[in-house]
Amino acid sequence: MTEPPSTRATKRGRPGYDLESLLAVAVKLFNERGYDGTSMEDLSRKLQITKSAIYHHVRSKDELLRLAVNRGLDGLFAEADKLESIDGRAIDKLEYLVRASVNVLVEQLPFVTLLLRIRGNTKVEKDALARRREFDQIVADLVSKAAADGDLRPDVDPATAARLLFGMVNSLVEWYRPRRGADAQTLADTVAAVAFDGLRVRRQD
Repeated sequence: MTEPPSTRATKRGRPGYDLESLLAVAVKLFNERGYDGTSMEDLSRKLQITKSAIYHHVRSKDELLRLAVNRGLDGLFAEADKLESIDGRAIDKLEYLVRASVNVLVEQLPFVTLLLRIRGNTKVEKDALARRREFDQIVADLVSKAAADGDLRPDVDPATAARLLFGMVNSLVEWYRPRRGADAQTLADTVAAVAFDGLRVRRQD
């Protein structure tokens, strides 16, 4: 009897290691040792499979890195793509994007951690950094629009505010641990309260 495709995919390489589980282990090692400090031999030993079994799934270590960093980036851009359908002013869309980015970070924590640690030493890293700059520009444009709308305090520089907003979000990778911290929604609420209570113009009753 022919095995269903899903079963065959799981058994590629060594039983128990499909591409998803291979990627999870690779990202863990990259975060622990650094991408440059992790070899395919290291990954082979960690997985207890041959390097040829790894190459059955991916062509190279660079491909593992590309798959990993794109996991986080794709999540962020998926949320940015929803902005056109979000009702409200630029400040409301900015708050939505901040909250959504916290959720992406929590859901894809190892992948986002790796994304934030790359330094542009390879083509894959340079491409990822270019996509990060594109996302950062979306944030900066929203902050500038909110300032032009009169919804940000006039004593807050929009360019600095944009950097600080996502500097705060990105810093979560350094200390947030899902099993020991708040859930994603509570964390997003806290980040939004700290950020936007300080940024918004205070309306007089």
